[in-house]
Amino acid sequence: MNDRQGPTLVRSGTFAVLGTDGSITGRGGTIPDGLFHRDARHLSRLALSVGGVAPTVLVPSSGEHSARCVLTPPGTRDEPADYTIFREQALGEGVLTEHLRLVNNLPSPVTAILVFTLDADFADQFELRSDRRRYLKEGAERAAQAGPDGVTFSYRRGHWLSRTVVHASPAPASVRPDGDEGTAQRLEWRLDVPAHGSASLTLTATAYAHGAPVPAAVTSPQEARSELARDTQAFTDVPLSLPADAPASLAAACARGLSDLAGLRVPVTGTGGELVRVPGAGVPWFLTLFGRDSLLTSLFALPYRPELAAATLSALAATQGTGHDPDRGEQPGRIVHEIRHGELAHFRQVPYGRYYGSIDATPLFLVLLEKYTRATGDPSPASRWEGQARAAVDWMFRDGGLDEHGYLVYTPDVRGLVNQNWKDSAGAVCFADGTQAEGPIAVSEAQGYAYDALVRTARLARTCWSDAAYAERLERAAAELRDRFSRDFWMPEADFPALALDGRGRQADALASDAGHLLWSGILDAEQAGRVGRRLMEPDFFSGWAVRTLASGQRAYHPLSYHRGSCWPHDNAVILLGLARHGLADEARTLSQGLLDASAYYGHRLPEVLAGYGRTEHPRPVPYPHSCSPQAWATATPLAVLSALRRLRPA
Repeated sequence: MNDRQGPTLVRSGTFAVLGTDGSITGRGGTIPDGLFHRDARHLSRLALSVGGVAPTVLVPSSGEHSARCVLTPPGTRDEPADYTIFREQALGEGVLTEHLRLVNNLPSPVTAILVFTLDADFADQFELRSDRRRYLKEGAERAAQAGPDGVTFSYRRGHWLSRTVVHASPAPASVRPDGDEGTAQRLEWRLDVPAHGSASLTLTATAYAHGAPVPAAVTSPQEARSELARDTQAFTDVPLSLPADAPASLAAACARGLSDLAGLRVPVTGTGGELVRVPGAGVPWFLTLFGRDSLLTSLFALPYRPELAAATLSALAATQGTGHDPDRGEQPGRIVHEIRHGELAHFRQVPYGRYYGSIDATPLFLVLLEKYTRATGDPSPASRWEGQARAAVDWMFRDGGLDEHGYLVYTPDVRGLVNQNWKDSAGAVCFADGTQAEGPIAVSEAQGYAYDALVRTARLARTCWSDAAYAERLERAAAELRDRFSRDFWMPEADFPALALDGRGRQADALASDAGHLLWSGILDAEQAGRVGRRLMEPDFFSGWAVRTLASGQRAYHPLSYHRGSCWPHDNAVILLGLARHGLADEARTLSQGLLDASAYYGHRLPEVLAGYGRTEHPRPVPYPHSCSPQAWATATPLAVLSALRRLRPA
């Protein structure tokens, strides 16, 4: 993490990454800073100078509903600063607004010369990643136009037009370019501050993204902060019932998780054309609808916030595949993997505008639909989306591979994702020696999801659709899949399931955490599940904080690899729910305590991923350097911990 990085503010699909002084520098890399809206950076520079120099930070920027810091002009012990600046910044949807209050420390008036240097590069988020890719953008033009109370930045590429409009009150004394090249602008003020009095300045940057609704006006950080606080309180106010013997840190972790989930909700269109708010996957790279991420987050939160599940189901039903489009992996009945709104997706320079490259979102959609029906007692969504549910089942048998291969399979996508399970980085689905499996690949956890989806959809067919014949067909297919899986995936020597089968039917023999998902889905029998659950808690798997994605000691293991040795809270949440399902109480409580202990080092906010180093190697969890935070399924992990512990309570 950059030592000058300050807070990250998140609100309804908009986020801002700020410096400790409230600034934006325009950096890229691991954690880019800026104002981001709909996959583009709408403010890439926000630099404040006072009297011609950068201010001194007395109190670094911090906060959740808003960011506050205290600044002064440079001073000394004998000649302290003439005035102090109290700076507050807050987000509306598509809007960053800030307020400066200058307080005169002297018994005589002072004139403060303030300059804001601003710019908007409109960089697509895919350009800012550290993957060394370059994208051709022929005919693209950036411009800046001064106005009476600020400046408008614009970006045009053919029919694509995005703008960032900056308004200031009071209006600046002057607006002029900062240098001879580029679009950066200098806005200057001379503020008269009375003796022991104060003066104020408000700045508002509004992002008008191509094709997006016009953002609602926000006039001050106080207004934005109050609106966000009300929205967050409405989402978090319903109390949680914690077991009397729950760890002391569970309440704090759940409260932090719910607060983060409130901010991560993004507005998308549901099946009726209405806007629904679903969990966006995470900041900074994934604040948008992701099929798998939004589904698992909603599953973890289902007992406590069922409205997330209803919104996610509606959004995914509305974007379900209807035809064949190989460029983006669309197939009839397939549930979308991710939705992007940026320039590169719009011009199809990346395939992710509406990308379907996921092997597991479709069965998880069916799992969530049935679980929502049972949890709420409301059969209307299952009836409303019966057609989408049947289309999802058809996809599993047809394009998903159950008919042809006996399993859900995917072939690596050369334009998109090499792997299409949750471990979607290149090389993540591997043999013990580290060799990537080649397709068509059948990953183990997806078969568990498929089994669970068939069983649960059969239940819907009986209870909601009055179709016993369809239910019997699905139940028979589920039983056959379970038998095949036990025969083909179990590795007798390791006494453990294979990570995957490759295109030649060979077992990818890496010992991986995916096996824990099989406990949750129910595809393993009780005896196998018990052995797998206990094996996952042995030291090569369990770091003391969480279960590693790959057991240490294997050639493929790397504690700083994204999916080959790191620890993912959501992965552990699924494992934990599986342990609880099979009554492995000691293992479940040990894993719960490890996750909660880790969260305490992060202000009770679990990051997306942790490094795989164990407690014996370092006394606190080692961060993974590229982790998203907040990230949806990590923020919902404490809710899964709560569910697991509630299930383990004595009757």
